Amino acid sequence: MDELHTADDRPPWDGLEGTERHAVCVEAAREGNREATNVLVTELTPLLWHVARGQGLDRAAAEDVVQTVWLAFLKNITNINEPKALVGYLVVTTRREARRTWTPNKRETHLSDEYAEQLESDTGLPEDVMLTDDRDRRLWLAFGRLTTRCQELLRLTVLAGRAEYRAVAEALAMPHGSIGPTRGRCLTLLRNYLETEGGSR
Repeated sequence: MDELHTADDRPPWDGLEGTERHAVCVEAAREGNREATNVLVTELTPLLWHVARGQGLDRAAAEDVVQTVWLAFLKNITNINEPKALVGYLVVTTRREARRTWTPNKRETHLSDEYAEQLESDTGLPEDVMLTDDRDRRLWLAFGRLTTRCQELLRLTVLAGRAEYRAVAEALAMPHGSIGPTRGRCLTLLRNYLETEGGSR
């Protein structure tokens, strides 16, 4: 006979969101709950990877930084005084580690034209690829004109979502209530810059 499962069988973070969910996962991870650790790693790794990339690291270096940050987190998990501030703590730690490891020569390498021509393409028609590349180029040119503050804020809020505004505020040392309005102004600036690049459509 199959064992009946009740609400008590659900993990304590089930149904929670944002900082509350992560705080409960931290507490459970402290008790050795591997599932709780996996939840944190799965949900927050994309954010940390993007933070590392935002510091100028290539893909491999960013992955190394994120791995180092998670190892440090597991090593010091009992010393985290405020579990609800986890995202802010991880973002700051990732930024510091990325800056520590970054050097000017750690940039993404580009394929030579001769080698690139030999690779099979998994993209669409050349015209579609050209349009996509042109759109992305204009977008990143516009993004690069934003202040560092705006760039970092957009990276964090796009990945973390509204549920993480508190954590983003902690990571950027900004008042919680200013995150939304500031994000809106940054997006407006980005849109204006994009229009000057001819890429608004």
